[in-house]
Amino acid sequence: METSFSNAQRAEVLTQALPYIKRYTGKVVVVKYGGNAMVNEQLKQQVMEDIVLLWLIGVKIVLVHGGGPEITELMDRLGKKPEFVDGLRVTDKETVDIVQMVLAGKVNKTLVNLLEMKGGKAIGLSGMDGRLIEAKVKDEKLGYVGEVTKIHIKPVTDLLNNGYIPVVSTVGCDKSGNAYNINGDTAAAHIAGALNAERLILMTDIAGILRDKNDPATLIPELTLPQADELRREGVISGGMIPKVDCCVTAIHAGVKNAVIMDGRVPHSILMELLTNEGAGTWIRGGQQ
Repeated sequence: METSFSNAQRAEVLTQALPYIKRYTGKVVVVKYGGNAMVNEQLKQQVMEDIVLLWLIGVKIVLVHGGGPEITELMDRLGKKPEFVDGLRVTDKETVDIVQMVLAGKVNKTLVNLLEMKGGKAIGLSGMDGRLIEAKVKDEKLGYVGEVTKIHIKPVTDLLNNGYIPVVSTVGCDKSGNAYNINGDTAAAHIAGALNAERLILMTDIAGILRDKNDPATLIPELTLPQADELRREGVISGGMIPKVDCCVTAIHAGVKNAVIMDGRVPHSILMELLTNEGAGTWIRGGQQ
């Protein structure tokens, strides 16, 4: 697409981004990637470009990904019907094998390859590598759905310290060697906490926290933890947004400076969030900023 953007305007944009570049260079940012931004090929390319750009300016990016639609697609092809309880995938032994194949295999390596093609240096990990994500059974009725018990963060910090973008699939394990399907937002929150990350970004399929869930114009751009609690009591934060906010709160209590729930369907939303004054989505902050 042709643009009328002049070179002077391009230079001005870069200059305006400078304070934000200075703020995040050398800092850790954890991005949970999933939803529509993952299945839309054009958006996927743009997200990978954003991550490589941030890596090139010195941001220590960790990409944590899901892959629900791809898991469901393979289950369909194998004739296995997905079952959900309270929004969580019921995961029997056969399903956890499929989850492991899709997340740690196909999806993870596709994203690593894309980042490399865009000029980044990336290495893929599953939560089973180096026992990164240790887990236990969350609820017997869900089967092999895991609850995080411990994060062994060294595999991630080793990669960051050696200049790589770690790409983490959310399959965990226990001391007996059982594999578990771990909720991607939850895993990202625990990993961000273990890294004392500057920011956790949860990419979703809505604009952020809305005062009226049917009106994107009612986006709440910024919240403190007490304000988030109040909105939950009022019922403004409800349904599928509750676990996402819980993940942000978990991350902040674990040492993450702040967390953002944002619309992954918007092109270059990560860059807008980190490198502009406007930001994108709802920013939940902990402590003094």
